Amino acid sequence: MTTNDYAEPAVALTNGRMPLLGFGTWQIRNSDAPQVTTHALEAGYRHIDTATAYHNEAGIGQALASSPLARESMFVTTKLPPDRAGKERRTLEESLAKLGLTYVDMWLIHWPPNGRAAPRVWEQFIKARQDGLARAIGVSNYSLSQIDELSQVTGVAPEVNQIRWGPSIYDPAVVSGLQRRGVVLEGYSPFKVSNLKDPILVSIASRHDATTAQVIVAWHVAHGFVVIPKSVHADRIVSNAAGARIPLTAEEVSAIDGLARVARAGSSRRFG
Repeated sequence: MTTNDYAEPAVALTNGRMPLLGFGTWQIRNSDAPQVTTHALEAGYRHIDTATAYHNEAGIGQALASSPLARESMFVTTKLPPDRAGKERRTLEESLAKLGLTYVDMWLIHWPPNGRAAPRVWEQFIKARQDGLARAIGVSNYSLSQIDELSQVTGVAPEVNQIRWGPSIYDPAVVSGLQRRGVVLEGYSPFKVSNLKDPILVSIASRHDATTAQVIVAWHVAHGFVVIPKSVHADRIVSNAAGARIPLTAEEVSAIDGLARVARAGSSRRFG
């Protein structure tokens, strides 16, 4: 096993800390999940992100069970599909059984059910946290106004909002909006929304003897965003993780931020 351990850097939550570097498992088949997740854990990832809709929780559970790592050293996220609204507790219990866990570190509403904030669903998440089945709770793909609705109705704000994110769709208004609400920004599909051949990324990568994928991971970490790169290839799993250790300068971070200017000007994507 590698001597690397990416439990840090991390962001503080109500109960514990969430590593900024996570391992995404979307589209990883259940049959491949044990080996691929084991590669990630051996590479030093301590944060594993899955979802009921990914249909790979059982395979990930096999990797967790066979790992020599202590449960407390691993941060596991899963998510409730919107079509399971009304069956929250049953869905979470099924996820826990497949993962072989007594609790998850983070449970997210995967998408707003029927496009709505769904405070009644959120109330069940709050209950699950109170009952110890989830140490932290949050949402995914929610707008700021939907987050506000959850907070106003229940008095409890999500701890995380997991959204599609990367340099090309960076939006300071989204960042500040979540920060003001005390919600951690977690980004998924960081490479899919990025041009890995962009000259600015290539130049910065060259300065650090790194890949552009590593620079994108480093950019997330420099901002304090959680990032969950995904790969099924052992060498890329290791390589992507190494980006979390690249110390970008303030000027480099600013230059990468600037990649979103054109994208923002022509986009209707809004989170407020």
